[in-house]
Amino acid sequence: MKSATVLVYVQHLLGIGHQMRAAAIVRAMRAQGLNVTCVSGGEPAGMPDLGGARLIQLPPLRAADSSFRRLVDEMGREIDAEGRARRRDALLSAFRDVRPGVLLIESFPFARWQFRFELLPLLQAAREKGVRVAASVRDILVAKDDPTRVDAIVDILRESFDAVLVHGDPRLVSLDATFGAADRIADLIHYTGYVAPPPPDIAADGPGAGEVVVAAGGGAVGGTLLRTALAARPLTKFASSRWRLITGPNLPPAERQALAAPRGVTIDTMRDDYREILGRAALSVSQAGYNTVMDILVAGARAVLVPFSTDTETEQRLRARLLAARGRVQVISESGLSPSALAQAIDTAAEMPRPDPPDFSLDGANGTARLVAALLTRTPARNGL
Repeated sequence: MKSATVLVYVQHLLGIGHQMRAAAIVRAMRAQGLNVTCVSGGEPAGMPDLGGARLIQLPPLRAADSSFRRLVDEMGREIDAEGRARRRDALLSAFRDVRPGVLLIESFPFARWQFRFELLPLLQAAREKGVRVAASVRDILVAKDDPTRVDAIVDILRESFDAVLVHGDPRLVSLDATFGAADRIADLIHYTGYVAPPPPDIAADGPGAGEVVVAAGGGAVGGTLLRTALAARPLTKFASSRWRLITGPNLPPAERQALAAPRGVTIDTMRDDYREILGRAALSVSQAGYNTVMDILVAGARAVLVPFSTDTETEQRLRARLLAARGRVQVISESGLSPSALAQAIDTAAEMPRPDPPDFSLDGANGTARLVAALLTRTPARNGL
């Protein structure tokens, strides 16, 4: 009889978005009665609630910087062959110990290519044991312009995966917008809806009421946005209002300490009641990461988005543009960010009506849990559920 256990692999590199989304999915699977073990390869600090699921921590790795080119350990040392072997062996040991019926791998093979050294052996072990395998991917991928890499992704999916669970809704954006070979894996693709928290229970007063809330997200970048917001404040119609800056847990301490809070400005590091604060706020200013945008949508907040963007990291920029096209947000590019530009966007957003609930699904955690349960109970099918 096939095991009713689900093994979830997640690896965050710089921010905590992947970890937060995976944790929400794990909680939903637990709530639906599934036996879940989560294997995490990122830094262990700040692991979200897993709803009682078992956690196995691999020797942690993270990206050295926002280029994502180098992997380093907790001491900042670049990983070597010995370190890769240690990680691979620990992951395979966890797989043998858990004996899952379904293996859910976050991001790979669309991303996390640096982790092939451990994930390809894991997939081989899953094939040998007849374990069903699903990829867990966000709505928007980092577009690949290398045909060889795209072909390799498709080959891995066709050989080793039963399903690709896309945490989005084609009514906003479909996978083919950022993965040109989506038609070659169409039978594997299942849209779960967006993985979003429930709407906050908002009282009329409380933290955030009437404030401008500026959030840097959970990553190590965002200091520039926070500093620019402070400089923009006196240029906006909210110059005399209260502002709240919320830094992420991975913002470098020196950047956090360099933020000087003038009168009327509060600086926090993370808030468990962030969505409630957003729901009471006059306006939100933030980057455009997946989880940040979900928080804004469920809170119904007016918003200015400043998407994190590099030559290779275009995900946030596209998501922000899609929402702006629907009239839900104002957007400023990182390259165009200045106190005056941010002030103008804030004043424009303040005149917008509070957005209606979105017309696309925000029930992606439960949608994922249902699809994984189907993988556990149905006849094996390397060609979709």
